[in-house]
Amino acid sequence: MSNLLALQTALNARATAAMGEAGGARRGCPLSDLRDRLRRAGLRPTRQRLSLGWLLFGRGDRHLTAEMLYDEAMRAKVPVSLATVYNTLHQFTEAGLLRQLALDGSKAYFDTNPSEHHHFFLEEEGQVLDMPDCGITVESLPDAPEGMEIAGVEVIVRLRRRSGHRQA
Repeated sequence: MSNLLALQTALNARATAAMGEAGGARRGCPLSDLRDRLRRAGLRPTRQRLSLGWLLFGRGDRHLTAEMLYDEAMRAKVPVSLATVYNTLHQFTEAGLLRQLALDGSKAYFDTNPSEHHHFFLEEEGQVLDMPDCGITVESLPDAPEGMEIAGVEVIVRLRRRSGHRQA
């Protein structure tokens, strides 16, 4: 329980005067907001889900792998196994809180912004960036097989440095 108290203290310390979702109201306690968010998604707000949820959502929109989140949890002294991190990421994805991106055959990336948007993938760095909303359209999609419907289209633009150009 002391880990939860430390988490709540950290959450309260980082809380800002951010605007709430409804008409300019101030947000409440970030830990309480996270609990409510998990409940609205149909998930029980366990200690581990709250701890991992804070690490995931406490820094805004970002993209990370299970291993990256596990490393963050270890640095934050959150007692979880890598299996728990994987399970939690998949539960959050199924509940609509995260979006899983299949960018690299060996790793799954998770996006804390589950809305429809497109990505750049920096192949050499293994980094994912949100693509600016510039009105990308995908035309001439084939018809879905019988009994199926297209659920969405993701555009991932893979980037690498030109030969002879080095990172500054």
